[in-house]
Amino acid sequence: MEAKQLRTQRNPLIASGIILGLGTGGLFDGILLHQILQWHHMLSSVRPTVTVAEMKVNMVWDGFFDAATWILTLLGIFLLWRAGEQKDVFWSGRTFFGALLVGVGLFDFFEGLIDHQILGIHHVKPGTNELIWDIGFLVLGAILAIAGWILIKSEEKVMGNG
Repeated sequence: MEAKQLRTQRNPLIASGIILGLGTGGLFDGILLHQILQWHHMLSSVRPTVTVAEMKVNMVWDGFFDAATWILTLLGIFLLWRAGEQKDVFWSGRTFFGALLVGVGLFDFFEGLIDHQILGIHHVKPGTNELIWDIGFLVLGAILAIAGWILIKSEEKVMGNG
């Protein structure tokens, strides 16, 4: 199979994987960092959770964040379903898992860049060493995205067209 044809036939799988990765990466962030560990909330740097009223504001914004990532997850499932209806899509666990990693990595990187660095509305773990935690989050996102891209590209090598 030619590399161009393989890429074309994998595009629906890659697109659905990336969108699912964005959504599930966001849900994981919201569930683990916002709710379970309670390291931060969406607006915790601009509306510190020192009163019940401020906590409620942050909880509402956490809810908007969770709703947005849930919608991305649903969109990813819809795209995966559509890909499954196409007879010419090249199905590959390596490609799909790589695309998921790209999506999670992109979520971490851009959420960290925008919310933590540019807007400063919250940090991964505020307080001592918060910049280290924020940079670690960016690095993790970049590593996941690159690892996913490598997996996707390695499919072409496996097929003998790399």
